[in-house]
Amino acid sequence: MKGSENAVAREVMTGNKATVDWKAGGVPEFDASESPQWATDQAAVDRFQRDGIVCLRGSFNDWVDVLRAGLQRNLDAPDSYAFPCNSTPDGQPGYFFDSYCNWLLIPEYLDYVRNSCAASMAGQMMGASKAQFFHEHVFCKEPGTQQETPWHQDLPYYCVDGSQSASIYVALDAMPEAVSVRFVRGSHLWGKLFQPRTFLDGSEFTAHGERYAPTPEIDADPDAYDIAVWQLEPGDCLVFNFQTLHGTADGEVKSRRRAFSTRWMGDDVVYCHRPVETSPPYSELNLNPGDALPTDWFPVLWQR
Repeated sequence: MKGSENAVAREVMTGNKATVDWKAGGVPEFDASESPQWATDQAAVDRFQRDGIVCLRGSFNDWVDVLRAGLQRNLDAPDSYAFPCNSTPDGQPGYFFDSYCNWLLIPEYLDYVRNSCAASMAGQMMGASKAQFFHEHVFCKEPGTQQETPWHQDLPYYCVDGSQSASIYVALDAMPEAVSVRFVRGSHLWGKLFQPRTFLDGSEFTAHGERYAPTPEIDADPDAYDIAVWQLEPGDCLVFNFQTLHGTADGEVKSRRRAFSTRWMGDDVVYCHRPVETSPPYSELNLNPGDALPTDWFPVLWQR
């Protein structure tokens, strides 16, 4: 791909906005042995392994106010933090904000990453010997928003590959099913990576060419898929594999819908090259495909 074409493709892929350096202050050292332990629920682990998605009620009730306060910092001064994004199309109602890689910049985020049971939960769900932190991602849909999130897998957006992965998505507000995240159970086991899509209009990233399979038109025949969706309360969490297909419908958000997600990597996750800028971009890694992710950027926060 020529340089000018690549520049266009990278812009289309994520639209990452250059703001602050998320790691400028340095990544602190962590002692994985000090990570708070999640009280193992083997039935939930088994469902996660089988379905690629599990809902746990009230697991992070004690962290709701903390994470709301951190997210408000993000919202009050988005350009002071890394990778703010407005995914609301021009002329459409509401406001759909997201941002990531601010766990070292926002103290409430760091507090949660360091002192919640999320690392232990992720490691046990993955069946891994460790839980290595990848990044956090926050979301806020304001009342009036009707923007759907198209069906997608997270893995094709990332610079990593591997089967042991977990996102822990914590609801910070009540979420009716009409505006909650939907998942296709078992899709993490299909052995396919699907073409990434833009969140603005659902169009596929043509820069990937034939690299990935076209995303199934799930809403055209929903009865053909095992779709899972839950009404959530603040403190409930969804734990899902990076390869599980998920998205939201375009129902109108009646009240604020905020969420905080952390992404975790297990034993077999390694760096991989994607043909366009990834999300997060991590452009300074200078790794070869198959390399382990460096712990000075991505700390191991739990070990079995």
